[in-house]
Amino acid sequence: MARLNVDLGQSMSTAKLTIGELEAGYPLYCKALRRLLEQGCSVKQIERTVCWGYLETLNRCLPGRYKSPAYLMALIKRDISEGKE
Repeated sequence: MARLNVDLGQSMSTAKLTIGELEAGYPLYCKALRRLLEQGCSVKQIERTVCWGYLETLNRCLPGRYKSPAYLMALIKRDISEGKE
């Protein structure tokens, strides 16, 4: 089971994950982003989600490996408009 490190000095909603833990969750974050777009959430709403923050962190730490969340969102929007799953 993945270990979650929580700094009690911060709010409980802010969990500190390692890059490895973030990488392991990448497919789930992309799936969550797709679901949010399918539900019709606005860009501002999506940018306030945990999955967006995790995708931003991965892009910031490993830009050669992970695209920006805005780029992923554009790709997913295109796929949705073309009827791809």
